[in-house]
Amino acid sequence: MSETLNSIQELGRLGQSVWYDNMYRSLITSGELARLVEMGVTGLTSNPTIFQKAISSGSEYDDSLVKHASRGLNPEQLFESLATEDIRAAADILRPVYERSGGSDGFASLEVSPRLAHDTDGTIEAALRLFGALHRPNVMIKVPATPEGIPAIRALIGKGVNVNVTLIFSLDMYTRVREAYVRGLEDLERAGGDLSAVSSVASFFVSRVDTAVDGLIEDRDGTLETLMGKAAVANAKIAYQDFKKTFGTNRFGALARKGARAQKPLWASTSTKNPLYSDVMYVETLIGADTVNTMPDATLEAFLDHGRASDSIERDVEESRDVICQLEKAGISMDAVTTNLMHEGVKAFADSFELLLGDIEAKRERLMASAAAPVGAPADGS
Repeated sequence: MSETLNSIQELGRLGQSVWYDNMYRSLITSGELARLVEMGVTGLTSNPTIFQKAISSGSEYDDSLVKHASRGLNPEQLFESLATEDIRAAADILRPVYERSGGSDGFASLEVSPRLAHDTDGTIEAALRLFGALHRPNVMIKVPATPEGIPAIRALIGKGVNVNVTLIFSLDMYTRVREAYVRGLEDLERAGGDLSAVSSVASFFVSRVDTAVDGLIEDRDGTLETLMGKAAVANAKIAYQDFKKTFGTNRFGALARKGARAQKPLWASTSTKNPLYSDVMYVETLIGADTVNTMPDATLEAFLDHGRASDSIERDVEESRDVICQLEKAGISMDAVTTNLMHEGVKAFADSFELLLGDIEAKRERLMASAAAPVGAPADGS
């Protein structure tokens, strides 16, 4: 009798990887990540907002913070030290997945500083430093899909760095991301590099598109109500068709024969923001081969509880094109919406990062003062 698969494992059977969109120190130390991997989770993603919540609350980072603070590091260097410890440990837990998959899965991702979102050279330098510091084959460096990020993506792939391209909202930018990846592979080949040793995912953000478009629909006279909650999935389904076209060409085929891997679409921002919609809406509708869905806690738990796995990504593709067409005809520009979302995303991560650095500085001062205080004396000396 065959073993019954849980819903996450069912996604794996259909060719979709499930990654966990969260990071905190006890995820590693408690064995929780190892438990998730046993359940079928095959990767992990982090971002500045996730780390801000993890490091700023509680005390689980205090010992490491004191240790690194004694080296005279500034807040950004302190954060980098803490984050690389976490991502390196996560990558070690995921390493068996990486080995079993032949290097196509089992990755942990760490983002370059949001301060570098519009700095090509700074992004390249930081990504190379982080990739070297992590020193694991199954880590990815997250680079935002800004105009300045595109040449950085090509350069990093050309140097054999695994890249998770983040904050993709528009189909146009996604086209530029795929081209940067393929060109990077061609650069790597010319340099005599090992094409099979580099991997990349393209993180296409989903639910935020519906939040933005639904808001514009609500401002209308009710004629577009039937399109509520449809723009995000439609945008993603069209993106998947574009993915298949790029990685089905003779141009990529020549690279694939030398070991190159397709850059998988990764569905990000898959938690449902509107309580009127299904809490597994952005999972059930986007299931298909050669994709990844990275889920936060609540979405992962909801899909395990009542999610249904079926090969859905290829369904209703023409209807998806029609949804976008109707929105455009009504004067809702997807280009304007997605460009704005990219800028908002960059700002949100930058704001979280600055808040995090302030929290680290305050916590460092408090911990160092406490460590320096005489036994039994208040830390402030009063």
